[in-house]
Amino acid sequence: MPWRRDELDRVLTALKEMAAALTPSPIEASTVGEVMGDSFQGWRRLLGEDAAGLDPWALRHLAELAELESGWETAAAGDTLVHADLRADNIMLTPDRVYVVDWPWACLAAPWYDQVAMLPSVGMQGGPAPHELFDDPDPAVTAVVAALTGYFVRQGRQPDPPGLPTLRAFQRAQGVVALEWLKRRTGWV
Repeated sequence: MPWRRDELDRVLTALKEMAAALTPSPIEASTVGEVMGDSFQGWRRLLGEDAAGLDPWALRHLAELAELESGWETAAAGDTLVHADLRADNIMLTPDRVYVVDWPWACLAAPWYDQVAMLPSVGMQGGPAPHELFDDPDPAVTAVVAALTGYFVRQGRQPDPPGLPTLRAFQRAQGVVALEWLKRRTGWV
């Protein structure tokens, strides 16, 4: 870190190749909704919580964000085997290969899911903003970005879990990047 553009381009190409090779999934797996469904309710949970300190745009649109987020499972559905937790620390680069490691969350989703879910971490780790790397205007992508953003924003507001003192800061940083992407994708003022 920070991301070098040539390495990021290799990873993004590898993700497209990986999605193509893993569609349809070569193994049986749970859906992304089954695996992540309980986690991706950040905006809906924030509706019932103290939202003090929440980004003013998010606070203004909280009900709309909760509604948008509620459709993420259908939007992310697919028959591609995805990693579902891609970040720089789950990717190994050699001079000629890209390896994706640590697959405990593997599940079925849309072929674009891994790339979309990874981009907030790319942006917070010195890479380009997500909208520069993924510009598909599909409303399904926006619903998934809303769910990811709600997750990062809400989790970043929680106390540090025992033994993981940097997790919430990492989630908050991803939430900042994801929120800017979501603002751009929705076009809401």
